[in-house]
Amino acid sequence: MSIFEGSGVALITPFQEDGSVDFGKLKELVDFQIEHGTDAIIICGTTGESSTLSHEEHLECIEKCIAYTAGRVPVIAGTGSNCTETAIYLSTEAQRYGADALLVVTPYYNKATQKGLIAHYTAIANAVELPIIMYNVPSRTGCNIQPETAAELARNVENIVAIKEASGNIAQVAKLMSLADGCIDLYSGNDDQIVPILSLGGKGVISVTANIIPQDTHMLVKRYLDGDTRGSLDLQLKAIDLCNALFCEVNPIPVKKAAELMGLCSGSLRMPLTEMEPQNVERLKSAMTRYGIL
Repeated sequence: MSIFEGSGVALITPFQEDGSVDFGKLKELVDFQIEHGTDAIIICGTTGESSTLSHEEHLECIEKCIAYTAGRVPVIAGTGSNCTETAIYLSTEAQRYGADALLVVTPYYNKATQKGLIAHYTAIANAVELPIIMYNVPSRTGCNIQPETAAELARNVENIVAIKEASGNIAQVAKLMSLADGCIDLYSGNDDQIVPILSLGGKGVISVTANIIPQDTHMLVKRYLDGDTRGSLDLQLKAIDLCNALFCEVNPIPVKKAAELMGLCSGSLRMPLTEMEPQNVERLKSAMTRYGIL
């Protein structure tokens, strides 16, 4: 059985003006997402600014998110690191807190060979019982999980069950799904490629855009899985302009500004991320207005 089908939100981490985590707003964001149809919560991923959270903050966000969600939808904890031992530590702690699954990004900066990726993921998987979603985002990490590697891990490691594919390379994803032959669940990691990923057998999306349009992101996937490919495509194409605006600067800068404009939380970021350029704020506002959000 899949961890989830549909739209999983890559949830932002709200900060107070002093830079501390705003757990009150985090609870409100979780409730907002669930009330608007989101099928899973992904906490402490890239969009959650996990790279600037201390280990203590990281784990407290996971623990609080699980408590706030209260079993209404699966909670998937981002526990990846470029240090295998750190990833194991975060993963075992997330399991202890009651996470439903783990999202584990490829090692970044130091990167890894394909042999290294197999060793890295296998070590993490062997340390926990939770299902693991591998996260392939070479534009950020400089490290690409080749289709052969992903298929080998899914076949040989029982609790490596899925991949979030954000390579943007549809040919690579098609090759993976051919090699895997049904042994791996696929989630889109790019909001402008949800329908193409679904057409290759995808189960859904782990979405940045769902932070601000959770209902439509949920419905985009649901319509496709229900057989309404035209309706799904219509929602995909409707969202393209908004997706482009949400990625006109480094994620999560624009989506946090969008959340601020909607009154969901402050748009505070942690350095080295900085405020959006004024012209890009106007572009984002225009896209949100055209979509009907503002």
